[in-house]
Formats: sequence, C-alpha cells, structure tokens
Amino acid sequence: METYDFYAPSRVLFGPGQVSRLHELKMPGKKALLVTSNGKSTILNGSLDKVQRELEMAGCTSVLFNQISANPLKETVELGAKTIRENGCDFVVALGGGSVMDAGKVIAMLAPQPSDDLWDYATGATGKNITPPNPVLPWIAITTSAGTGSEVDSGGVITNTATNEKINVGRMPSMMALYSIVDPELMLTVPPVFTAYQGFDALFHNIEGYLSNKHNIMADMIQLTAVENIATYLPRCVKDGKDLEARTHVAFANTLGGYSMDLTGCISEHSLEHALSAYHNKLPHGAGLIMLSLSYFSYWIDRGVCPERFVRLAKALGKADAEKPADFLTALGDLQKACGVADLKMSDFGIRKEEAHTLAENAKATMGRLFLNDPDDLSVDDACAIIEKAYR
Repeated sequence: METYDFYAPSRVLFGPGQVSRLHELKMPGKKALLVTSNGKSTILNGSLDKVQRELEMAGCTSVLFNQISANPLKETVELGAKTIRENGCDFVVALGGGSVMDAGKVIAMLAPQPSDDLWDYATGATGKNITPPNPVLPWIAITTSAGTGSEVDSGGVITNTATNEKINVGRMPSMMALYSIVDPELMLTVPPVFTAYQGFDALFHNIEGYLSNKHNIMADMIQLTAVENIATYLPRCVKDGKDLEARTHVAFANTLGGYSMDLTGCISEHSLEHALSAYHNKLPHGAGLIMLSLSYFSYWIDRGVCPERFVRLAKALGKADAEKPADFLTALGDLQKACGVADLKMSDFGIRKEEAHTLAENAKATMGRLFLNDPDDLSVDDACAIIEKAYR
C-alpha cells in the first residue's frame, strides 16, 4: 500500500545519558506515581534513585508503586489506579521494561474513570468495551529494556487470571506517552537471556508488521531497518551486555517496533503467544514468541503467502544471497542459535501439548483483532496445528 495514517505524538529523547535530561522537561503535574517492577533491578542498577532525583530537580514529588510483575495483572493495575486517587497524584512515570510501561499507561487511563474495574474498559471475550469517559492522566515512559516498543504505542497488555485473558487494553491516541526516554545506558545490566527474549520480541513486532495485510511504504522502511539492526547487534548484546554501541542499536530497533505497531500492528503470532502466557504467567513473552516462530512462519511459507516479503526479510536478517522464502527460516534459526535461544522448549515452562486447541481458541477469542491483520485467513484448527508443531 502507498497510503498510511501515522500518529505518534510522544516526544522521544533517545540515546546514552538521556535520562539525565528528565529534569529539563516541563512536567505535566506536581506529584507522580512512579511505577516500577516488583523486582530489584531498578534499585541495584541505580536507575530508581536517578529518576527520583530528576523528579525532585524538576520540582515534583513522587509515590513509589513497585508492584508490577512480568505479565502485569488486572488487579495490580486497579491497585495502581487506587493508589493514584488516594495520594492525589496527577501524572505517572513508568520506569522499567515493557510490562511496567504497559501497566503505567493503563493505570494512567483507569485512575480518572468512574469505574475501578479495568475490564469495564477492556475488549476481549469478557470486557465491557466501554469508552473511558474521562481524560487519561499524562504519563512519561522511561524504558530499561529493548523489547516491546511500549514507550511509543498506545496500548498496554494486561492479564486477567480469572478469565485467562491477556489482551491489549486501551489503544487510544490519548494513551500515548507525553515523553519517552530511551537511554541504552539503563539497559547495560539486563542479563543475557532476557536481552535475547526482549530483542526477539522487538524483532517479531517488526517482522509481523512487515507481513501484515496493512503493510505500507512507511512501515516497510521502519520494519526493515529494525530487523537489520537486531540481526546485526542483538548477538553482540547477548555476548557482552556492556557493549553500548550494540545496546543503542537494539534500543533503536525496539522503538521502531513501537512505531511498527502504530502503523500496521502485529499479526496472530502475538495472539498465540498471549494465550500461552495467559495460562502460564511465568512464561516470558519473548521466549514464547521464539518457541512459536519457526512453526508459525513455516505455516505461511508452506501456503505460499507473500513469498517476496519473506525473501526480503531473509536478506534483512543477514542472508544476502536469499532467493526463496525458506531462506527466511534459515536466517531466523541462525539468529536464534547466535543468541543462545534455539533450544527453548514449551515443556520446560509447564505447557502441555494437549492444551494446544484450548490455547488456539483463547487466542482467537481474546486477541482476534490481530488475526484480522494476518496476510491470509488462519483458522483455530490451523493455529492449533502451529502450536502442536512448535511443541517440544
């Protein structure tokens, strides 16, 4: 397609050291809810202290909300919104990886609304899909990982364990971050395995967007650039986390992945993974995508769907002599080997092969919107077969 509709109003401060500019920005309020994970990484790497000092220098106080898990939960978001109301916070700062940013933006949406039940404003199989009547609180994204691109998109993926739904809540232009700080220096301490998981998440955002039936000339440019950067620099990041040049290029590709979702959206690979981690909350999102990927993309290649796009992706992954779609699978497999994630097994995360049909049905019911972006129709039975083929 030669037309596109691109709205990405967040001001992005990108590059090493940019977090130190936070105090220079005009703050949208006086008291922030500072959202972080329930782990210790922001404490150990000093980023929490740094951001708190930056907020103080900007004339703001903050209330720490360090409750976000790897797959953020509905009840945690609701607690965050309650904390905002009880403490009189007027904006949100999300410091962390994709889960923290997703939770932060959804907390900012929920806090001003008349209902404190997040699922009143969710879609999926059980959400009431009510349009939030009140304005979203402003929020600031400070990403400490390179995976989701959540710093420049408008939705947040939240899990409802009561209904086994993991869905994107929001996706309203007003949920875009006011400021997004992408500082690769904050990513230097991410362990190798999580660097790989996050990097492949960013990779698949861009690959899926490139294969989407909504592909367009603007998105193509962004997505191919991102794939090239990840293919070149992610193995270096995994090998040496202190390689700032490599971290910077992967962080760049990650942010491009957010723009990819703004322009085209992901396809059903992400729906299938969301089903896996909805039922198995401790499964890292990137790991689930990696385990599905070769089976998933083989399905489309075997059906002869958009062959020229798979060849172009193979070249972007570094296989310069690519001539046939299957070369994409070779290139993707080689990248997984280079990053040490080629041997992941669903069984190691407690997933059972007998669950495949339930997971496929869940993916279609809760994240069916992404199936609409697929390059061709994908049935529940076909999705089940993809999961079964990927199973080890």
